[in-house]
Amino acid sequence: MIAIKTPEEIEKMRAAGRILRQALDAAGAALRPGLTTGELDAIVRGTIEAAGARPAFLGYNGFPGSACISVNEEVVHGIPGDRALQAGDLVGVDVGVDLDGYFADACDSFAVGEADEETRRLMTVTRRARDLGIEQCRPGRHVGDISHAVQVHVEANGFSVVRELVGHGIGRRLHEEPQVPNFGPSGRGPRLEAGMVLAIEPMVNAGTEAVRTLNDQWTVVTADGRRSAHYEHTVAVTENGPDILTR
Repeated sequence: MIAIKTPEEIEKMRAAGRILRQALDAAGAALRPGLTTGELDAIVRGTIEAAGARPAFLGYNGFPGSACISVNEEVVHGIPGDRALQAGDLVGVDVGVDLDGYFADACDSFAVGEADEETRRLMTVTRRARDLGIEQCRPGRHVGDISHAVQVHVEANGFSVVRELVGHGIGRRLHEEPQVPNFGPSGRGPRLEAGMVLAIEPMVNAGTEAVRTLNDQWTVVTADGRRSAHYEHTVAVTENGPDILTR
């Protein structure tokens, strides 16, 4: 069942989204060669908790970190630890915030210092694919319109969309219905209504779309070892168009 949020509930999610944005901004400002992913995770957690909220990922199904920090070929769900970042690395920082029982979810990808041309292009294409998906978040359109907009842009630029992982509804729980794939035909799937809130999150690989999960049972990596980028916003569907709650 797809939950329709009231305007008051959307404002509570927006408040969570503001804290999440502070955490992502703090993470981006701290990035430098030599910083460990564990130190980056501590910055995210400290920012969220200082604002009176809770890191939604911490302990979620046993996840040990406050943020999923995925480096280079890691697509999603990277576990923070003692890995030291290096100049040129591509780092995805995926964060969830729980504020008084309402959730927000977002991810940015960052380059540590100067990245190579392919990495910069991968980041640009993925971010634009997310934004094109968000543009479809209007009453009367379908989940498949989001999926199709993402896929067309990514593949037109020579990259591939991860198919095993999808966006999702969000609200009183971190993951709600509907699932929002990043590929597929337009005009399919649930019809969008005002009050739906969705996490739009393309995961885009430089090479093959295939992925695998490491022995830690969390970290998803590209099957060919090439890089992956990930961008996400929490978006409310409104009569006036998409309303980004994690801007």
